[in-house]
Amino acid sequence: MNPKHFIIPVFIPELACPFQCIYCDQRKISGKINIPSENDVVETLITHLETIPSGMHIELGFFGGNFTGIPATDQEKYLKIAQPFLSNGSIQSIRLSTRPDYINQEILDVLKKYKVGTIELGAQSMDDEVLKKSKRGHTVSDTLQAAKMIRDSGFMLGLQMMIGLPGDSKEKAIYTARKIIEEKAENTRIYPTLIIKGTKLEQLFMEGKYQPLTIEEAIDWSADILEIFEKSSVKILRVGLHPSEGLLDGSDLVAGPFHPSFRELLLTEIWYKKLRNINCIGDHLNIAVNPKELNYAIGYESKNKKWLKTKFKKVHFITNTVLTNRNYEAHCY
Repeated sequence: MNPKHFIIPVFIPELACPFQCIYCDQRKISGKINIPSENDVVETLITHLETIPSGMHIELGFFGGNFTGIPATDQEKYLKIAQPFLSNGSIQSIRLSTRPDYINQEILDVLKKYKVGTIELGAQSMDDEVLKKSKRGHTVSDTLQAAKMIRDSGFMLGLQMMIGLPGDSKEKAIYTARKIIEEKAENTRIYPTLIIKGTKLEQLFMEGKYQPLTIEEAIDWSADILEIFEKSSVKILRVGLHPSEGLLDGSDLVAGPFHPSFRELLLTEIWYKKLRNINCIGDHLNIAVNPKELNYAIGYESKNKKWLKTKFKKVHFITNTVLTNRNYEAHCY
């Protein structure tokens, strides 16, 4: 059995990013307002390592948008910090996120030198119209070229996507998911588009030129996309933005489908679509599920159980370790 993965995140915003993606304010999205010093990174590593159970595959992750867009000297400074932790086995790998147009062979050679294992690209969409309207500054072709270079250089590839960007549709989002699979990505992240204060997207929203997805729409799109990924070998690392303080208290959020338990809402919806097919005779319903799926089957705030109680007098969920994934057994009497 493969060991469980744990990523120690370090957020490094690119202060001099020349691109103005209309949705972007990395500092507000990540909840980080300071550029971490070398001591900050070491302290973050040590603090996390003290609490992570043994036997885990631990990675140091440099996030924040465009790691390979910061000055080369700073890239090497951060990568060097990780080397003693790699050498003594405290961590097993490094991963980082960047833009598709911030990849070339020289950059990849440096990352290989410092034992980076995974490169995540912010693909966002595999539709050029969506990228253009979002002012991403790169094309689908740039993403495909960078992905090939990363794979050919021996790195693991991650491709992140966003849903609900200007010009997006559920069909385009599903196409993006299928292209991510086609590009042989090992992992992905699915981020619903939020309107953050101070961004160009806020201006479009205020002018009535952009309407974000509702939480119900975001859940619906994500449910279909998640099931597409689950049928492939692509691992889903995250669905929904990390709930930073500015998002939780609303100080940075203008509008959009944010919920601190977005993934739980999503899995609740997937289970609802399965459980609504139950058709058996009796007033009492017993449903057996895998223990790992129990909370999602019952649903966020018991949503699914409450709905089933409108159909049956008594509803009882039990666990069965023989059942796998979202398979279940329903018995009425």
